[in-house]
Amino acid sequence: MQQALIIIDVQNDYFPQGNMELNQAEQTLQQVLTLRDHFRQQQLPIFYILHTNLDPAATFFRPNTQGEALHPQLLPLQSEQEKIVPKNYPNSFFKTDLQQQLAHHNIKQLIICGMMSHMCVDSTTRCAAELGYQPILIDDACTTRDLTFKNNIIPANQVHNSFMAALARFAQIQSTQEFISTHQQ
Repeated sequence: MQQALIIIDVQNDYFPQGNMELNQAEQTLQQVLTLRDHFRQQQLPIFYILHTNLDPAATFFRPNTQGEALHPQLLPLQSEQEKIVPKNYPNSFFKTDLQQQLAHHNIKQLIICGMMSHMCVDSTTRCAAELGYQPILIDDACTTRDLTFKNNIIPANQVHNSFMAALARFAQIQSTQEFISTHQQ
């Protein structure tokens, strides 16, 4: 089954010194890089999702800022196998050409990782399942941040784990090492 890696919003604003620092962003990046290297070795397509926030009041991912850029360790190769897909909404399929690019590569299954677990990773994973892509979500290659609800702070690890538990209805949930050990060519 032809697979592709979808790397969602691993952009500078989510790292230390960014405008929306996430929990354990550096550790998450290392898992994403491991997956990316695996897909490169297997010569499988990689799609880098790049979010731009068009809201004039946006505090992060503002157009043409350093914060909007992909993390410098994650820059794609100049290759038919690696593409940047710009988006403006949490769902990586909504008003983008992602689905057309996947069809061009005859992709049947998506391996999903990135940032933030509770927003863009969630929206994209659910849509991927609805579109029939049989997603595999790599839990240790995703992260999020603390959230607040009714004056209660929900720690990032609880937010992440809750979303992974909910997304298990839409995707297989695996760690980076579980995925790589079961998907060697």
